[in-house]
Amino acid sequence: MKGGHHPKQARSRISAADRHIGSRVRLRRQTIGMTQLQLAELIGVTYQQVHKYETGISRITAGQLHVIALVLGVDMAFFFENIGSSSIDAKQQDHQRQLVDLARNVRSIAKPEHQQAICELARELAGSSKQQPVKLVWAAPMR
Repeated sequence: MKGGHHPKQARSRISAADRHIGSRVRLRRQTIGMTQLQLAELIGVTYQQVHKYETGISRITAGQLHVIALVLGVDMAFFFENIGSSSIDAKQQDHQRQLVDLARNVRSIAKPEHQQAICELARELAGSSKQQPVKLVWAAPMR
């Protein structure tokens, strides 16, 4: 390609740290139910640039990361959690997707008391799973 970079060469220059930080930006953005476009508008870039940040194609400057942290409501340390560990396996990625999906669904429940009930149910289920499994018996509806 004249004057351009071969995509494979560009991909090889993406550092693991840039990918990790970008994936943490995506995780937090999705968790709070924000679109790439919304984030882009709040931090003053295009949604395409947000996509590049999230995939690690573009490195996020310290100043821009600070702004992103403020907009997403996290400390900058959030983006560096587990950065030294080996790559996340497929099971962990699936678990993260499930958590994001759960958070998004709970946030979309209109009534705050229903949101609270879901949180209490999750807390109860988590507590009971630490003790011993609860066997549920479903009774047939009475006629």
